[in-house]
Amino acid sequence: MTSATVLTVILNYRTPDLTISACEAAMREMQDLPGEIVVVDNASGDGSFEKLSKAATDYGWLASGKLRLVQSGRNGGFGAGMNVGMNAGLSNGAAPDFYYLLNSDAWPDPGCIRGLRDFLLETPDAGLAASAVRGIDDDPHRTAFRFPTAAGEFEAAARTGPLSRLLRDHIIAPPLPARRTRVDWASGASLMIRREVIAATGGFDERFFLYFEETDLCHRAQAEGWSTHYLPDVGVVHIGSASTGMKSWNRTPQYWFDSRLHYYLKTHGRAYAAGATLALVTGAAIWRLRRLVQAKPQADPDHFLTDLVSHALRAALGRSRTAPAPVTAIPEDSR
Repeated sequence: MTSATVLTVILNYRTPDLTISACEAAMREMQDLPGEIVVVDNASGDGSFEKLSKAATDYGWLASGKLRLVQSGRNGGFGAGMNVGMNAGLSNGAAPDFYYLLNSDAWPDPGCIRGLRDFLLETPDAGLAASAVRGIDDDPHRTAFRFPTAAGEFEAAARTGPLSRLLRDHIIAPPLPARRTRVDWASGASLMIRREVIAATGGFDERFFLYFEETDLCHRAQAEGWSTHYLPDVGVVHIGSASTGMKSWNRTPQYWFDSRLHYYLKTHGRAYAAGATLALVTGAAIWRLRRLVQAKPQADPDHFLTDLVSHALRAALGRSRTAPAPVTAIPEDSR
C-alpha cells in the first residue's frame, strides 16, 4: 500500500516565480513518496516556460527525474490544463494511483501530500480528498462546499440573517468543518483524486474555462459512487486570487457567468437554470435594497446584477454561449 504512486500536477499561466516556489515545496514533499511532479505551462506566451525550464535545470529537478515540464499548447483554462498534466501520466508511461492538484500559488505543509494520499488509501469509498487552505496571514480560506442550488444562491446573494437561518441547510459555503468530513465538493487548490475517479469521469469538462469545473467533477464523481472529503488537519498556504484575481475583480468576467450557466444546464436542465438565476437576482435585489436602507457597503463587483440579468436574457434568446470558450483577456494566471 505504501508504494501507491502520486502524480502532482501544477498549472502555470504567467506566474513563473510563484510556480517555482510551489515546485520547491512539492519537491520537498514528494522526495519520499513514489511518484513525480508534472508542471504544465498553459500557453503563457510570456517566457514562463523558459524561466521554469531554467529553474528546473539549475535546481537539479529535471536531472532527478522527479519533475517534468510540459506545454499545453493552448490556454484552455484550469480544467483543460489539469487534464493535460493528468494525461501525461508518469514518465514510465504508467498511470499513477493518485493525482494531486496543486495551485501555482500554493505551498503544501510538511506531510500534506502524504496525508491526503494515505487518507484515500484508508478510505476505499472516498474518491477525492482536499486539504485545508490558509492565507499567508494564516486566515483560513473556505474551500469546502455544498453543491450550488437555487436556494443556496438566493441565501448567498441576500446576505440577510433571518433568511440565512431559514436556509441554513442550503448554504453553499458553510463554516469549515473542524474534523475530517464528507463534503459535496472542494477547491482544486490542493486536491487529491483517485485514479479510478478520473477513469470513471474522464477528468475535467473542458467546456468550463474557469470556475465550477471542480464542482462539476465532484458532482459527476458522486454520481459514480465516489465521495469527496475535507481534511482540516493537513494543509497548504495559498496566496489566494493570485491565480484568478477574483478578489480584485472590478467586474465579473463573462466566463464566470458562462461557467455558472453551463453547470446548471448540465446538472439540472434549462428550467432549473432559469429558476436559479431568478433566485440569484432576487437575492441580489434584496441586498441592494438593504444597502439603500441601511447604508450597507458594496459587496458585489460593479454591475453584477446588471451583468447577470443581461447574460440570462442573452442565454434565453440563444445569443449567449452555454459553455465558455477560450479567451485571452483574463487575470494574470490560470487559477
